[in-house]
Amino acid sequence: MTLWLIIISIGLFTYGVRLVFIVLSDRVVLPALAQRALRFVPVAILTAIVVPALVYPAGTLNLSPLNARLLAGTIAIVIAWRTHNIALTLAGGMGALWLLIWLVR
Repeated sequence: MTLWLIIISIGLFTYGVRLVFIVLSDRVVLPALAQRALRFVPVAILTAIVVPALVYPAGTLNLSPLNARLLAGTIAIVIAWRTHNIALTLAGGMGALWLLIWLVR
């Protein structure tokens, strides 16, 4: 019973914190510097998630040419840079990863 109470409390707290920002978004105007800084948050978060998966695939640093994840990530970056198409980037990166894993084995 107490476990469910903790889970529900944490969920309500998380919902409340997010709701405050949504409700106050029309009333509070952020300074221009803060607005410019917030534009980089998604890129920073995505980088923090993706880069360790590419360079630490087995828990150790691997920058070798045989690192299929790093090569596939590089291919996906090039596709994204050239096409600006999310679906093509995902398909190309995953296709490259599967092909490289198959070739390395």
